[in-house]
Amino acid sequence: MMTNHHLTRSTRHDGRVTVAPDVSFAFQPLLSTRTGEPIAVEALARPGTGNVYDLLRAAGKAGRLVQTDISLASRAVLASARHEPPLPLHVNIVAATATTPDDLLRFLRPALNQTGRKPRDIVLEITPPFSRVHRAELLRGIGVLRESGYGVAFDSIGDGDLPLSLITDVGPDLLKLDAHLVAGLPDDPACLALVESLAQYCTRTGTRLAAVGVESEEQLLCLNRLGVRLAQGNLLAGASREGGITLPLPRPVAEIIELNATTGAAPIPLVSDFLRAATTMPQDATAEDVRGIFADNPTITGVVLVDPEGRPVSTLPRSRFLLAVTGLYGHALNARKPAVRHGDIPRSIRADATCLQLLDMVGDTDWDRHGDEVVVVDADRVCVGVARLSEVVRGVAEAKIEQAAALNPLTRLPGSDVVDRDIDRRIQNSEMFVVAWLDVDSFKLVNDTVGFAAGDDLIRTIGHVLTDAERDLHGTRVAHVGGDDFLVVTDLDEITALATRLVDRQWTTEGMSVTVSLASLVCGVGTVNSYREASKLLAPLKKRAKAVPGSSWVLTRPGSDRVEVLRGSRATHARVG
Repeated sequence: MMTNHHLTRSTRHDGRVTVAPDVSFAFQPLLSTRTGEPIAVEALARPGTGNVYDLLRAAGKAGRLVQTDISLASRAVLASARHEPPLPLHVNIVAATATTPDDLLRFLRPALNQTGRKPRDIVLEITPPFSRVHRAELLRGIGVLRESGYGVAFDSIGDGDLPLSLITDVGPDLLKLDAHLVAGLPDDPACLALVESLAQYCTRTGTRLAAVGVESEEQLLCLNRLGVRLAQGNLLAGASREGGITLPLPRPVAEIIELNATTGAAPIPLVSDFLRAATTMPQDATAEDVRGIFADNPTITGVVLVDPEGRPVSTLPRSRFLLAVTGLYGHALNARKPAVRHGDIPRSIRADATCLQLLDMVGDTDWDRHGDEVVVVDADRVCVGVARLSEVVRGVAEAKIEQAAALNPLTRLPGSDVVDRDIDRRIQNSEMFVVAWLDVDSFKLVNDTVGFAAGDDLIRTIGHVLTDAERDLHGTRVAHVGGDDFLVVTDLDEITALATRLVDRQWTTEGMSVTVSLASLVCGVGTVNSYREASKLLAPLKKRAKAVPGSSWVLTRPGSDRVEVLRGSRATHARVG
């Protein structure tokens, strides 16, 4: 952990307040809720005494708020110099500072030069209060900052004084939900509705949405389902150290993301399937060295600069690099200088990630500022090649077409493969689970009595209920295996909630009352060895469930002769009304 010393302030000859070296900075990662990959880091000021709000409050009373805030911003950039791996940096500024862009840019410029960063690597998070600044001045200031290449975000959405109309006027690159809203997830319906509406706005406008203060797995999974693509908080913090954070993050976080990513209906190609050889050069290569590589190899679209261990340090897209170092005086000014001065922070992904995860990462970052190639790394973050985004998009599109073909046309649910893979995963991980079979009693009678269209409507409705259950119950996967038969695998603590949705409901179609049967097999650790074995044990149980009159739910365990009848009634097929 970083050491904080007593805070002191000094005043320059020009009257500006500067923050003494005993203000340190922590770096908190901003992670994708889809892939678990760190997308950026936020620099958080840590004064020796009190907190940053106390510091800014005192500066405001002294009439030095903007000067102190600018000093903190520039020092945040300087403190990020030792951060590994290199990631885009989020820096906080108050709204009043954004109205003085010339002063801010003048102080940030030398900090960027010293660290080798560029404006496009920085996102300025504008924080409240907004009511104390002139709207027109704020809009003008944000415009100047954007023209200079900086990204713009609004912080504390939902707990500050930010007008919603200002969001529409500015169109920020990122919105950050306040921790107070996130704390209400997933149980508070009001917080849930508000976050959902903001996620919909961001989806329609192409704005990225991030959540602050994520403390639990339930919050993370809820944010993922709502479409909030980025998150930060104690659950995702990683181990803090001076100059940055330790990556990869703690294994529990990776497991949460991995569990949430196992919902695919069919295998998705891996990034390694699209791996190409990378053109790499040492990180201290000169601009002339790189220019020579491009001149001798017209087909090379980019160069990856790597450190002595082979980890990517910077990427040099061909067109932008040549534009910078050629032309009038360009070669003379740049030839002998380090090429890294013209590079971008590398966008990298693990070779064992899926292509969908790569595309999620593209959506999480400001990709239009970068080239078509993604740096592919191994578990030690060593460069093993590159993948072309255009090729990955085509590959995923083809896989999605295959997925669509595999979905049942009535319910849009996948076939048994999704449950097969999930059961095998749970067995491999030594997990307890429940596999269940659901079908409609005397479904042929439904078709013969009220027609095939009514039968289709019934199957479609059951499919919708199962889809909603899979969305709401984190450990549940459902499949439509044909006709009126559905297969489910779920956690032990979710089977009762699932049965309540399915068996306790009064099913009707075209005025005809219908019953269903649910047969469930509780599989303890080591009691079954495969999906095939579980399905073999489930088959006779299905017959036992259908033998119970009315809508029924029966349950047993492998190796047990005892079958528990948990639901059952005397209801029969009859016309309603």
